[in-house]
Amino acid sequence: MMSAGKVLVLHGPNLNLLGTRQPEIYGYETLEDINNGLYEKAAVNGWDIECRQSNHEGELIDAIHAARQDGTVAIIINPAAYTHTSVAILDALNTFEGKVIEVHLSNVHKRESFRHHSYVSLRADGVIAGLGSQGYHAALDALIKTAE
Repeated sequence: MMSAGKVLVLHGPNLNLLGTRQPEIYGYETLEDINNGLYEKAAVNGWDIECRQSNHEGELIDAIHAARQDGTVAIIINPAAYTHTSVAILDALNTFEGKVIEVHLSNVHKRESFRHHSYVSLRADGVIAGLGSQGYHAALDALIKTAE
C-alpha cells in the first residue's frame, strides 16, 4: 500500500491548447481548469501535487528524473503524441519506482490506428482513456484509494 505523498501530473505536447484545440475531441476545459481541479482534490485528501506541461520531450524526461529524487510517490502522465513515439519517455518511466497511471482525454482506440499503440503503457500500472478530464480525477482517486 502506498502512503499519501506527492503526485506529479505530466501533460505532454499541445495540451496547453486545451479548451480551444479540437474541442469536439478534447472538450472545452482548459489545462488550467483541469489542474485547478486536481490541486483542489489533492489538498482535500492531504496530498501534494505538481502539474507540469511541456511540448518538449526532454523536459518531460527531466521531470520524471527529478521525481525519482524528490519524494514523488506517483506519476499521472498524459504523454499526448509522445505516447506513440517515445521510447525515451518509457525508459525514463522505467527508472521511476512509484506508481504510474497513463491518462488520455480521448479514447485512442476509436481514433487513427497509429494511436492504438502506447510505449508508455508498457510501464503504466493503469491506463485511463476516453473519459475526458475526468480521467485525471479517476487516476488521482485510484491513487488516494490505494493509499487508504
